Amino acid sequence: MNIKRVGNVILAVKDLDRSIEFYHDIIGLPIRMQRRAWVDMGTTGALLSLHPASLAAEHSGGSIDNGITIGFLVGDVKSALEELRGRGVRVYREIVEREAGKNAIVYDPDEYLVSLFEPKYTDKEQQTGGYHGFTPA
Repeated sequence: MNIKRVGNVILAVKDLDRSIEFYHDIIGLPIRMQRRAWVDMGTTGALLSLHPASLAAEHSGGSIDNGITIGFLVGDVKSALEELRGRGVRVYREIVEREAGKNAIVYDPDEYLVSLFEPKYTDKEQQTGGYHGFTPA
């Protein structure tokens, strides 16, 4: 086996349009390719792929202990959380500061957990200063 990297994370979603609105319009992921029942989002690294969930199967969202959590690096977790809260996104966990950085968690429309992580670098040259929330200042 010769695995190179993670290609995509696939989410089965209840309402494809609502999830596109969340991940594209609110979070800001660009749509790379969209078909009738499949949407790939992102430009570099692993893609986030959305497709409609089965109407016959039980759907369960995320759990920090045993489910799916999607993680995004942000420049400023405080402003990112404020921006999302202002757009009606529900917060699962407020900002927690840990040795590696600051982290908060929100819900997506299907109650998958979305982690917002602002890393703390010992080498200050790597710190993402100048960025607020999801976009450059």
